[in-house]
Amino acid sequence: MDVSVPAIVMAGDRGAARMVHGQSKVYLEVADRPLVAHVVSVLQRVPEVGSVWVVGDENRLRPVLGSDALIAELRKPLHIIEQFENLYQNAWQAYRRTLPGAPEEGRDPETNADAAHQVLYLSGDLPFATPQEISEFVRAAQASGCDYGIGMTAEASLDLFQTLAAPGGGLEVTYFNLREDRLKQNNLHLARPARVLNRHYVEDMYEHRKQREIGSMISLAWRLLTAEEGGLSIAFFFGITVLTGLLDRWRLRRLADWVRQVVSVERVDRALSRLMNTSVRLVVARSGGCAIDVDTEAEYDAIRASYDDTYATVCARAEAESGALALPDGKGAVAS
Repeated sequence: MDVSVPAIVMAGDRGAARMVHGQSKVYLEVADRPLVAHVVSVLQRVPEVGSVWVVGDENRLRPVLGSDALIAELRKPLHIIEQFENLYQNAWQAYRRTLPGAPEEGRDPETNADAAHQVLYLSGDLPFATPQEISEFVRAAQASGCDYGIGMTAEASLDLFQTLAAPGGGLEVTYFNLREDRLKQNNLHLARPARVLNRHYVEDMYEHRKQREIGSMISLAWRLLTAEEGGLSIAFFFGITVLTGLLDRWRLRRLADWVRQVVSVERVDRALSRLMNTSVRLVVARSGGCAIDVDTEAEYDAIRASYDDTYATVCARAEAESGALALPDGKGAVAS
């Protein structure tokens, strides 16, 4: 039986975190509210989420997440965790604190129940996230029975953002071209971290999800090729994905369509499962809001310029597809 999961919002600004307009992107304001506060607010309306944990600069997060307006919306316990050195440490150390009975500093998983403990990871810079999309993803990932569900969004679900993605619009949408569809990673991850034995690859995959820097992509391909887990097959699938992404960018769409027939979702699932040494599934959710994050000044400016109308349309579509989600009873608080 599926149970509620803790949600861990990644809001750190160390390691490979990008700055936008000179500051950590999770504090950029859209509609007069920092992005990380938007995400925390949306999570209050996701039935499958039982508590919210935000990991980042604690001194900066506390006043942002302690505003009267946000406190009035809380329905679930809200925890703030001081960040560590990089994305991987933030993810693992936050997970340790969500384990049942864990002390404030967290604990390592010890039992089978601990190994089965699921958490939802998501970025702190998702201006168009909706509770319906997150709810649908969690339910679909749980139904798959996998230990690591990676959220994806189909190209057709991102049509609302095409005006933002037009030339000069500032928003760059990069797809993983697979046989079934063009898919974009949507910044949602449902995992049993203790069962993801090769966790160190997660940060590599996340940092290169947008396929923007060809030199770093080649470096990652070489590391995958020489890895013991998967080796040549992993590097091959990765190389095809990068190639089709480049063909898309060069507007050679028909050639990209031909090349992507080589790689199916099922084959990618198997390859990633070998690489991560666990069961991995790509999980496609309908609404596209969580696929849109902020990595550049042009993206932020484009999002902010048309946010109100675009987000109203995103919410209306999500509710039409999935219906309204009931708000949980009770009131949460900033717990730690």
